[in-house]
Amino acid sequence: MELVSGDLTEQHVDAIVNAANSSLLGGGGVDGAIHRRGGPDILAECRALRASRYGRGLKVGQAVSTTAGRLPARWVVHTVGPVWSADEDRSPLLRDCYLNSLAAAAELGATSVAFPLISSGVYRWPKDDAIRQALQAVADSGTTIPTVRLVLFDAETLTVAKRIAARSGT
Repeated sequence: MELVSGDLTEQHVDAIVNAANSSLLGGGGVDGAIHRRGGPDILAECRALRASRYGRGLKVGQAVSTTAGRLPARWVVHTVGPVWSADEDRSPLLRDCYLNSLAAAAELGATSVAFPLISSGVYRWPKDDAIRQALQAVADSGTTIPTVRLVLFDAETLTVAKRIAARSGT
């Protein structure tokens, strides 16, 4: 897994993973940035998904794909991360976001995928553990996608991610 710092919406990959909310209709953070930069085609496909298979929204850990609109990618894979809880271990749901997104990207024929650090923003997942969950999920996935990139928001988080990756051997 490649670790980089930067803007997810500027990644030249086949598929960008969106840390979406369950409505699939845009929001703040990564979700809002993807919808703003990608343009109306993404929202139109998300509305169509809501009108058909996902009338009640996308469940936590699931993944579904749409066009990437004006993004420098072919597709957006939308996944809904869990909100962090001190009282309940939701780690399997967080890892499912990565696993199901990789499966969706592979189904599309993607050879490169860029992920944000899912659930680490407004969903308050501690960054250290979010990094560990991401690295572990990708390592356990058995994916055949040659390029899997974790795009971290800032240099400080990238430094932490590189330290955790070196310790875990991933």
